[in-house]
Amino acid sequence: MASCPFFTIMVMLYISVLACFLGSVSSNFNEEFDVTWGDDRAKILNNGEALTLSLDKNSGSGFQSKNEYLFGKFDIQLKLVPGNSAGTVSTYYLSSQGLNHDEIDFEFLGNLSGDPYIVHTNVYSQGKGNREQQFYLWFDPTKDFHTYSILWNPLHIVFYVDNVPIREFKNSEAIGVPYLNKQPMRVYSSLWDAEDWATRGGLVKTDWTQAPFIASFQNFKSNACIQSSASSGPSPCSASNSSTSPSSTDAPWLYQELDLKSKKRLRRVQKKFMIYNYCTDWKRFPQGFPPECSKKSTKS
Repeated sequence: MASCPFFTIMVMLYISVLACFLGSVSSNFNEEFDVTWGDDRAKILNNGEALTLSLDKNSGSGFQSKNEYLFGKFDIQLKLVPGNSAGTVSTYYLSSQGLNHDEIDFEFLGNLSGDPYIVHTNVYSQGKGNREQQFYLWFDPTKDFHTYSILWNPLHIVFYVDNVPIREFKNSEAIGVPYLNKQPMRVYSSLWDAEDWATRGGLVKTDWTQAPFIASFQNFKSNACIQSSASSGPSPCSASNSSTSPSSTDAPWLYQELDLKSKKRLRRVQKKFMIYNYCTDWKRFPQGFPPECSKKSTKS
């Protein structure tokens, strides 16, 4: 394993004092994840190459990564529940623990057969969320596997679908918005029943005659700083050890920004497929939008 590269002083202010190393891990679900609930509704298949979650009237199911991370690029291929999936929610997210937790969410809200899935995204920083953006997809996510990615570095968080950026949440600490840079997070996924809110605000209920509902996962990959609290002493990622700027080839995700082409793709997706943006919901924020919604903090 390779040590985290030395950071410049500015970047190093973002890193915790936990021990860490850079990890590049291609998926083996047996090695990288623990099934955390749902008993045999979660199944690891093909010697760890694939995993399925299922939901029935008694329970859903879920798993979490064995490792904790502080910054990284995380990819997973997911095939969503087919048919009438109304009331079901499949999730893929990063989260820390505790009341003031950080979280980066992909949630896929099922729907009636023939209607599109809604991709629900959210970002929590120090326990504060309410930063929802929602999208339709430009393909049927139940027919085949598609790649859903989260880039999380000191500069911003970017949500990707098949390598196309759909959302960017920038580090806006300069204007008083807490950023996700102090709490290591695990990767989680789950399939559960949310018929009270998921489909048209709860108007469409889960049809349990269609159960079990099954979502499939494969090809998890992480390029990230893996955290460990077992090591004592200063972290190789800590500011006190910074003496040189790291090479962009050592950890390209750590400095990755959206280039001009990516910004154009982001704007195109948001114009055509975004169906809800908290930063334009005047009814929700009659006294003014959150500070990260300002043009200065969101301008691409």
